[in-house]
Formats: sequence, structure tokens, C-alpha cells
Amino acid sequence: MFQTSFPSQQPANMATDSPESLMTICTDFCLRNLKGTLCYLLDNEILRLHPDIFLPSEICDRLVNEYIELVNADSGFEPHESFFSLFSEPQSTRLTRLHLREDIVQDQDLEAIAKQYLVELYLTNCERLTAKSLQTLVNFKSTLVSLSLFGCSNIFYEEEHLGRYDDTDCLVNPTRQILTRDFTFQGFQQLRFLNIGCITKGVDVEMMLRPLTRLKALNLSGIQMNDISFLTQWKNTLVSLVLYNMDLSEDHIRITVQLKKLRHLDISRDRLSSYYKFKLTRKVLSLFVQNLEDLVSLDISGHTMLENCAMSKMDDELGPPSYDPSKSSIVPFRSLKRPLQFLGLFETSLCRLTHIPAYKVSGDKNEEQVLNAIEAYTEHRPEITSRAINLLFDIARIERCVQNLRALQLVIAALKCHKYDKTIQVTGSAALFYLTSAEYRSEQSVRLRRQVIQVVLNGMESYQEVTVQRNCCLTLCNFGIPEELEFQYQRVNELLLNILIPTRQDESIQRIAVHLCNALVCQVDNDHKEAVGKMGFVMTMLKLIQKKLQDRTCDQVMEFSWSALWNITDETPDNCEMFLNYGGMKLFLDCLREFPEKQELHRNMLGLLGNVAEVRELRPQLMTSQFITVFSNLLESKADGIEVSYNACGVLSHIMFDGPEVWFIAEPTRPEVEERMWRAIQSWDISSRRNINYRSFEPILRLLPQCVSPVSQHWATWALYNLVSVYSDKYCPLLIKEGGHPLLLDVLKMTTTRQETKDMARYCLPHQWCHV
Repeated sequence: MFQTSFPSQQPANMATDSPESLMTICTDFCLRNLKGTLCYLLDNEILRLHPDIFLPSEICDRLVNEYIELVNADSGFEPHESFFSLFSEPQSTRLTRLHLREDIVQDQDLEAIAKQYLVELYLTNCERLTAKSLQTLVNFKSTLVSLSLFGCSNIFYEEEHLGRYDDTDCLVNPTRQILTRDFTFQGFQQLRFLNIGCITKGVDVEMMLRPLTRLKALNLSGIQMNDISFLTQWKNTLVSLVLYNMDLSEDHIRITVQLKKLRHLDISRDRLSSYYKFKLTRKVLSLFVQNLEDLVSLDISGHTMLENCAMSKMDDELGPPSYDPSKSSIVPFRSLKRPLQFLGLFETSLCRLTHIPAYKVSGDKNEEQVLNAIEAYTEHRPEITSRAINLLFDIARIERCVQNLRALQLVIAALKCHKYDKTIQVTGSAALFYLTSAEYRSEQSVRLRRQVIQVVLNGMESYQEVTVQRNCCLTLCNFGIPEELEFQYQRVNELLLNILIPTRQDESIQRIAVHLCNALVCQVDNDHKEAVGKMGFVMTMLKLIQKKLQDRTCDQVMEFSWSALWNITDETPDNCEMFLNYGGMKLFLDCLREFPEKQELHRNMLGLLGNVAEVRELRPQLMTSQFITVFSNLLESKADGIEVSYNACGVLSHIMFDGPEVWFIAEPTRPEVEERMWRAIQSWDISSRRNINYRSFEPILRLLPQCVSPVSQHWATWALYNLVSVYSDKYCPLLIKEGGHPLLLDVLKMTTTRQETKDMARYCLPHQWCHV
């Protein structure tokens, strides 16, 4: 919270796949299974800790802090209303260091842990906290060393009670709550580090802080104070002071330079937020150097320099870059006794100078400076962070990002920290697309890439805004699908389907989302497909197709939708039935009629119908004169090589396999269709390369040992012969694994089998089996 030094850059080759620590795994498991581990339910609704459990502070702190992270980052994690009450008794659960953020935390949560001996309490942007929580803080006054109330905008408000206050005691906000004016840190004798940045206007900061006697670090970000002379009461103890976005004057500078012990001083500002009269001069910078001899970290980002503080351009370009203060391009800093650890120069002209006497600089000159800016400002300055990430986006887009892993981790941290900040979600998701591209994949660990997926899905969940959705979908395309997304398989499918539900969705997002949906159901087991089918996958795809038909448009969305239906119905009878029940066959006929020349579309549609025809219970629904006539006509199609004809023949082969007794239509006759099937198969080139992928031969193999339909047997044998001869490495092992050889041997022995079928069956068998 109050950095006086900044972490060193992580090495570029840090792509480690080391497992999570046992503590991390156990904490996560316990939080997801509280009732099965630490707790029981009282009256079926209130969580209670088992009476024989004692947890030390290291575990309790972790449980609470991780709980907050899970609630923020994992939509599948259910928060518990009585969670904080588990830590109400320090005899069994001890808390010391808590980091709580966002509107998850309420007054009753802090009240539940009021008996604890907290040493460190960081409350960040907890907007649901009110003045009740200020009173709860008093319980921790004897132990609290570090406290942050940053962004807790309502914590100084309490409900209005008529007659309790008069006009001189309170101010009233628009929601008819009273701004409390009498809270002070009286009795907080251990408090050393305090952050009250962005607190409500009207609070008397001086009165509130005056009881603190030994303050070491103070953050007054975003607070406007004309007089800060009260700070001198800590001139012998204060080592860190943050006055970010405070409208400064010469008086502010005069007081600041009296704080001789300062090691970290931040007077930076957001140059876009408002107009500031104050301009930094060479004299001001000289005052800092001359009076604050212990200074190791200075941030003057966003300031305009009234005078020229830099040496001439010619002198600046002399020699290689140096940290040596005596060579500093910023003239006032030549008097520094040693280089600064950190110097904030983001959005100033000074960051572009050559000789800067600081080991770490935030700025916009290069990748290193931009990453330093993201690292320094993420937690409390989203407005600055978003602009720094935008600069990183440009670097990653135009040139290669040298510190890819560091950049990726910083963007992930920013997206997690500011889940509800639209600007950061837009810039961060755009940067992730480039930072996860193929050229960086080998450097990135599985764990890191999973973190990327998590924050991308968080963004998709929180924002329906077009740019965020598009960026997130594009970033997911950089991952191996489905294998890299399988750990979040249900969630990612639900989010993609939600994107596709509005049929007037942005065209580019629709195209990417349908592509992702198709890829996600392409190479997964049947359980996954059935689960996705129950989410409404089939219905969603059919609605997209229907909308495209209405627009008389056959584009990638149309073709991907049929392809996705082909994949999700593969060996999944429930999904095949949904396709029929939701009017899929009508859409098939309409598409065929509307787009007679679209070969890829025809192939996808016939592949899907092949899956439907494999389900015996559904085949009667295909037995109509209209459907059989369409399938028979498609036998003669030359679209996409042999694929449309082949798939049409496959549909008819399964229907024929049910026998003549189920052929209850008058036209076309069964013999007519059989004859057309024989002619089609004989016209195909046995060496054709295929645009198809079989995970199992089971639907084909079941057509071999039968004499009801020789043409179905012939189609199945031709299919096997083609696949094992053209793609022998892939399909010969599959044929052996699924017991195809004994079935082919049976084909050779059957008297009803045609000779040409036997010849192909013989080619599929090993030589030692071919004596039959």
C-alpha cells in the first residue's frame, strides 16, 4: 500500500509450470467445500465452525483474503452471508492481516470480526461500508498498525435520525444520509500506516488525524486541502507521503520540504482529470533534492514543467544512458547524493531524456517505463493504469514485447483488480490478445495462461459492451481449443451462448463466437456435448441459422452454425433429437433451396444429418417422401468433392439398414433409391482425400454384419477402405481397436455380400487374414 521501494523486474525466462503450493490448494478446497471441511450448517442456513477446530492467523488470514478473491474472480463461487461470523471468536480463529475490496464487504462483516486483534486492515473501494464500520474500527485501535480506507466513499455516512444533529454538526448527501464529522483516530496509538485516499468531501481530515502521534506513512490521494501545515507534527516520523491529485501551491511545497525524514514522496496528478494551476519548476525540484536527503522514491507524473528543467538536447544525447546523478539530464537532480530507487515521470516530457538518475522510472518512452507505470499505479489509479496499458497495447501490436511474461502478469493483475472498470477492461483485453499470440506461447506456463482465461471470462461476464466482448473472444482464439479451455468448459460455453442469444449482435463478434462454439464441441467427449446441448446450444445455433435465412445471407456465421451442429450431434442422440424437435429439418430444406450452390454449407448439413440417421429411434422422422427424395437427389451432387454425395449415401444407408418393412412411403421406392446409391458409390474415387474426422467407427461397423441391405454394407466397407488406405497411420489403429477386422472377415464369409464389397473388405484386412 505504501511502497518506499519497488519490486525488481522478474526475469524474462520465468515460464515455470511449478504446481500450486499445498496451502493454496487446501485453502481453495476448504473455501469451496466449507460444509464438508471446517463448518456445519445451523438450522440449514447459518454456517458455524466445528467446535473442535482452532486455526492460527496464517491460515485464517489466507482463508478470508482468498475468499474475497474467489468472490471477485469466480462467478461459480457462491458467497456465504455468514462467512465472516466464522471468525468472530479469536480463541478459535485468529485474524491479523486482511485485504478486503469492492462491495462484497458490508458493515455486518466487519462487526462480525470486531473481537479480533487486527494488525493490518486494507479496505479498498468498499462502497457498502458506512459510519457503522468506523465505530467497528475502534475495536482494533490498540493493535492496528496499517489501515487503508481508500475509495470507501460512504464510510463517513450514517443514516439520518431526526433530532440527533443540527445544521452545524452535519452535511446531508443526496441519499439523505448524514456525513459524520466527529470521528477521530483517538486511541489508535499503534497506527503507523494510513491511507484515506478519495474519502468523502467535507470530512475534517486534520481533526481526524491529529491524535496520531507516530505516523510513518500517509496517503491523501484525491483530497483537496489548502492547508497541510498539520503534517509537520510528524516531521520526525513520516517517511511516506502521497498527495496524488491534490491541487498544490507553493505553501504545500514549503510544508512538504520540512518533512525531512521522507523517503517516498508522491505529488503526481492525473493530467486529464481536471485543471491544475500549479506547475513544477526547477526551483521546486531543487528544494526536494536539497531538503529531503533521505528520498529514494519521487513521483511527479502528470505535471507540466513551467521552466526548462532539462539540459540541452545536444548535451542530453552525449554518451550512453547513465544513472549517475552528476550526469543527470534533469538538472536539479544533479545534486542527488545517489540515484533514486524510483522516479515517476509518466506523462511528462522528462521521461524521454537519456540520463535519468533512477533505477526504475515510470513513463511512456519505452516498454520498461510503461510496465513500471502499470506496476506502480494499478491498485489505486485505474485512470492512469488504463492509459499505460493502452501504451503497452501499441508496443505489443507494433513491435515484439521483450518482457512478455511481466507484461502479461501486470495486465492480469490490473484486470482482476478493476473488474468493474470499463476502460481497463477494454484496454486490458485488447493487450491480452497480442500478449498471448503464438510467438509467445512457448514462454508462458499453463498456470499463467489459465489466469489469462479466467480474467477474459470475467470481462465477458461483467461487460456486454461490444469492444470488450470482441477483444475477449479474439483472445480466446489464441488458445488451444478445447484443451486449454476445458478447465472452464461449462462457463466459457455459457458465456459464448449468451453472446449469441441477441440475433442482432455485432457481426464480427457473432462470427468469432460461433467459431469458438464450434471448436469447443469438436473434439470433446459425449458427456461434454450433452451438457452443452442442455445449455441451449442447439436452439441457439438454429436461431442464428433462421435469422440468416430471413436475411437471405449465407456467410461464415451460417456455415459455422451448421458445422457446430454437426459436431455437437456426433454420437449424441439427445442433441440429435433436439435438432429435430426444434425444426432443424425445415431449416435444412430451406437452406438447400435458398443456397443451392453453397458446397461447404451442403457438406455441413449432410454431415449433421448423418449423425441424426445413426440414431435408430430418430430415423422414422426422416422417412418421408420429401426427405428421401432430397437425400436421393444429393447422391448425384459433386459439391465439395465426394463429401455431400458420401454423407447423403450414409444417411440413406442407415435408413436402409432398418429393412423394407419400415419403408412405408410410396415414392420414391426402396429399389429405386438402392440403385441410385450403388451408382453413386461406384462413381467415387477410392483414393479421395477427405474433409472429415472420425473419432469412432462404431456407426459404420454396425452396418457390416448384416444381409438386410447389401448397399448399406457396401457403403460402410467403402468408407473403411478409403480411410485406412488414404490415412493409414490414423485409421488402421482405430479399426483394430474397435474390433473391425473380425467384422470384415464376416463380410467375406457372407453369401449375400456382393463381390465388389468383399474385394474392398479384403483390402482392409491384414495379409494373413485374406485367405478367405
